[in-house]
Amino acid sequence: MALLQPTSAISNLNHNSHALRRRLDSIASMSELRQYHSQVVRLGLGGNNDAAGRLLKFLALHPSGDLPYALRLLRLLPDPDPFLFNTLLRARALPPSAAASLLSRMLSLSLLPNRFTFPPLLPSASPSPSSSLPFALQLHSLLLKLGFFSDPFSQNSLLCFYLSCALPDVARRVFATAPRRDVVTWTTMISGLSRSGLVDEAREMFDVMPERNSVSWNAMIAGYVQVGRFADAFELFDRMRREGLRLDKFAAASMLAACTGLGALDQGRWIHENITRNGIELDSKLATTVIDMYCKCGCVEKAYEVFEGLEKRGISSWNCMIGGFAVHGRGEDAIELFKQMEREGATPDGITLLNVLSACAHSGLVSEGRYYFNYMIQASNIEPKMEHYGCMVDLLGRAGLLEDAKKVIDEMPMSPDAGVLGALLGACRIHGDVEMGERIGRTVIELDSKNSGRYVLLANLYAKAGRWEDVAEVRRLMNDRRVRKEAGRSVIEMNGEVNEFICGGMSHPQAREIYETVDEMLNRIRLAGYVPDTEGVLHDIGEQEKENPLYYHSEKLAIAFGLLHTKSSETIRITKNLRVCRDCHEASKLISRVFDREIIVRDRNRFHHFKDGKCSCRDYW
Repeated sequence: MALLQPTSAISNLNHNSHALRRRLDSIASMSELRQYHSQVVRLGLGGNNDAAGRLLKFLALHPSGDLPYALRLLRLLPDPDPFLFNTLLRARALPPSAAASLLSRMLSLSLLPNRFTFPPLLPSASPSPSSSLPFALQLHSLLLKLGFFSDPFSQNSLLCFYLSCALPDVARRVFATAPRRDVVTWTTMISGLSRSGLVDEAREMFDVMPERNSVSWNAMIAGYVQVGRFADAFELFDRMRREGLRLDKFAAASMLAACTGLGALDQGRWIHENITRNGIELDSKLATTVIDMYCKCGCVEKAYEVFEGLEKRGISSWNCMIGGFAVHGRGEDAIELFKQMEREGATPDGITLLNVLSACAHSGLVSEGRYYFNYMIQASNIEPKMEHYGCMVDLLGRAGLLEDAKKVIDEMPMSPDAGVLGALLGACRIHGDVEMGERIGRTVIELDSKNSGRYVLLANLYAKAGRWEDVAEVRRLMNDRRVRKEAGRSVIEMNGEVNEFICGGMSHPQAREIYETVDEMLNRIRLAGYVPDTEGVLHDIGEQEKENPLYYHSEKLAIAFGLLHTKSSETIRITKNLRVCRDCHEASKLISRVFDREIIVRDRNRFHHFKDGKCSCRDYW
């Protein structure tokens, strides 16, 4: 803290306004501010707006400031000016009611707002749209009345508010009548429409923008990523590069998320290399995105290398790496990393423990899972949420401890959701408990009536028991409710291009060669003992008829494409939108041995590393 000057020296400051301003601008703590405020008053400058403004700047905007103190100081000023009100309107965490009161007092003093008054007022209205909309409408009227609607700052803040309130129609009218539309105005509309899910409309606006900057490109790319349209994000990113724009940290974060969604490892590696080459700061958020990309593209060792190289590790980085080990079935590594986290003094949160429990569930570590669930409550003082209970049900259910899993559900302090009950239903399907599974399954499809996976799981349970009439009933229920079974899709990246396959699909340009390779692949693994697993086919038909659809599941087509286009030493990496079926799982193990290949498949729940006829999941998934 700067030392206060003796009284004589302080008096001299009265004759040197520059020195006084410098002193007030250098305040670093509340105790120092109180001392300087006292000296300002003693010097007879208590009503001086310049001195008060410098005090208010610290009180309102500094992390260590004191908003109530600032409001009291403003009330004591005899002749405040608009600058002082504007400073307070920019205050951190200013409640909308306080902002409205400040504006009301400003107007009651006949102080005319200026172009800096309205932008901070509108964000203060946005956290609760239903309650703050009337206030925003009054601000909108005042903007028009005072002639500030043409000001880009005020206009863009108004647009941002309406879009954050999910009022795109109102935002469109504001945009259409705006007298001045700069690149920020256009970008605000694109970003807001994308957040509302209107990405096609956002793209139409993007394509007709008179001028674009890097923020505009990033907003549109991020919009595609947010709604899962990763291929469109790649197309736009490639166009951005062709037009000469350099990669920045925002585009890098969005494109890494797109790579994660598609399992596009080569593109992800390229972006990571460019982050390093271009000197882009690898802050905690971006580092976590890089780690997540490598984990979800099947390169957990590279993810750990990036994690180990971080100078500072935030909680998100720890959580991401522990979660990465979990989905790869490396439960022991996840637990060891959690222990390291605690040794280094990092405090775990609910997500940390969720990832640890998930690691135990994927690896069948029952005793460890029980321990960490109790540890979470007793040692970490973290209240379990629905997801934590779901992990415990999944862990116990997969291990065949169905009654223990049911007991967890019965003792939950909240009603179980479809996710928790679905975990138990899946366990009943695995272990053939038709009685419990039927009871749970009927409840699940009512709780989550639009999710086709719930119906399929129940139908599979009936099919395994040979109850074909019940299977037909479930299918009729799906038809009556217009619930369509989600089609299986598998994606494989090759030379930076993403190739997608669906079961029995013929749209790929190389479909003929791919199907010939599938037939050859199946003939060779038959000689190694492959027998189609028809248990999951939901038809009461002959075995031969059941086998035919299995041969051309999407992951088999993707593996065949990989065999056609990669060298014998290269790993085949595939991403699937659904859980891998038992037949494809067995076939993939044999393909890895017969063709001497490593095949990594990421399904909806986890990763499967196939090598030498074995899977990393040890057939526990």
